[in-house]
Amino acid sequence: MALQQEPGLPARPKEEKIAEAPSKNALKKAAKEKEKAEKAAKRQEQEKQEREKTEASDTAKHLYGPLPSDSGSAQQFVELFQLYDAKEDEEVTVDVRVHNARVQSAKLAFLVFREEAHTIQGVIAEGGDHKISRQMVKWAGGINTESIVRVTGVVKQPKEPVTSTSISNFELHIEKIYVVSEAAEKLPIQVKDCMRAPPVGEESQEESEVDSQGLPVVSLNARLNNRILDVRTAANQAIFQLQGGISNLFIEYMNKHNFRWIQSSKIAGAPTEGGAGVFEIKYFESKAYLTQSPQFFKQMAIAMDMKRVCEIGPVFRAENSNTHRHLTEFTGLDFEMVIKHHYHEVLSFGEHLMIFIIRALQEREEYKRLTRVVEQVFPGAGNFKLPPGDNAVRITFAEGTKLLNEAGIEAGEYDDLSTPQEKALGRLILEKHSTDFFTVDKFPRSLRPFYTAPDPADPKLSNSFDFFMRGQEIMSGAQRIHSYPQLCENMRRNDPPLDPESEGFRFYTDAFKYGCAPHGGGGLGLNRILQFYLGLPDIRFATLFPRDPTRKAP
Repeated sequence: MALQQEPGLPARPKEEKIAEAPSKNALKKAAKEKEKAEKAAKRQEQEKQEREKTEASDTAKHLYGPLPSDSGSAQQFVELFQLYDAKEDEEVTVDVRVHNARVQSAKLAFLVFREEAHTIQGVIAEGGDHKISRQMVKWAGGINTESIVRVTGVVKQPKEPVTSTSISNFELHIEKIYVVSEAAEKLPIQVKDCMRAPPVGEESQEESEVDSQGLPVVSLNARLNNRILDVRTAANQAIFQLQGGISNLFIEYMNKHNFRWIQSSKIAGAPTEGGAGVFEIKYFESKAYLTQSPQFFKQMAIAMDMKRVCEIGPVFRAENSNTHRHLTEFTGLDFEMVIKHHYHEVLSFGEHLMIFIIRALQEREEYKRLTRVVEQVFPGAGNFKLPPGDNAVRITFAEGTKLLNEAGIEAGEYDDLSTPQEKALGRLILEKHSTDFFTVDKFPRSLRPFYTAPDPADPKLSNSFDFFMRGQEIMSGAQRIHSYPQLCENMRRNDPPLDPESEGFRFYTDAFKYGCAPHGGGGLGLNRILQFYLGLPDIRFATLFPRDPTRKAP
């Protein structure tokens, strides 16, 4: 039992542990650390003083650095494309990206500035009227690539054209340069490396490789995973400007021919057009489906007495096709029109539309310039062929299969054409007619949807057609059945049978019950038109944010 201290006695003091004296080695180490710290502090102080001295002597410190908050709202800006026709000694201000930067010497640095598909060389040299300092030269040459900068400079003609930039006849002598938005020092891919096309057929390759010249090759997947950087290249900027151009040309032609613009719904309460290849979505407490095309809505608009309708919008296809030309979402250029005499009115209209678009791409100066930019990466961009005149080369399906069979490529009279057969037919038409665009008429009825009008002269055929570019399909079109009894009969004879009174079809078939004019139309694929016109190896190059069976982002 522990002894208890008697009351009233003072507490026993606790024994204190006597601290051990530090060893000689520890003292020596501490002295070295102290000396090291003192030297570092002295060095930092010297560097600070030198920096302050340098800054104090920097005659140009107000001409560069982060963008001042009081940069002024009255400043006038130009865009790089305006400098193709600039005047020498003209002072301009531009907001651009730094595509490349290198210090040539303590007194001289070169930068390449980029805006969309346009590039120009920038030169910064010590001295001059603005007393450019060496500090400014060094700072400008060290700006991270892809940073956005505001540059004021004087337009000058170089001694020799600058072949590495799109604006080759002028360069920009820098007077001021400020960083508007700084890019990270390390980027997942380099924009300059994306200016070379990846090898065809390596879509699944994730890692970058080195080509035969030792230059990095960025795979298609790597590009799509870093789409923000990839699309900054001059070629990609030009590709998507041309995509906008095709849309604008479609709009121009439709407006010229008195078509009315509609915006159809992309949500349906039931699977339509047979029910295959549709995306099912949750719609509050019920199911809904993304529409495969605006087909039903266009026809219903004709029944509304809209006579000629068109639209540009997304199209969804739940098809597990991992090919160079298939997407699960693409942009459709659709039109539908009343027929007065014969369905070839629709076919001819579509042919003239496509010839108008292609000729405008080939002849209008802005589109020609953009095509030349794409051609630097994709050599086939500038060689699309059309025959002279305004009429397209048109053959029937039977004539097409005959051409294939005569060339030793087996093709059935009523069998659908495979992709290799389509490409082979394209080569045969090119050899025979010197055109990359042609149409095929009179498809077998068994290959077309239930709403396609049959050929009155041959029930095995239909009044339908496809359009082709470089031997690959860009559009399907046809005359539609406008008779309510005939439409219902065709639906019931479909494989599988379809109920015209079902929830998915009732509102569509009612349009014909109330009377509808004879009509026809088609749906063009914007992405495919762009892909095949430019000769791009994959449709994903022609799609800003592609969606396929394996890709939902970015």
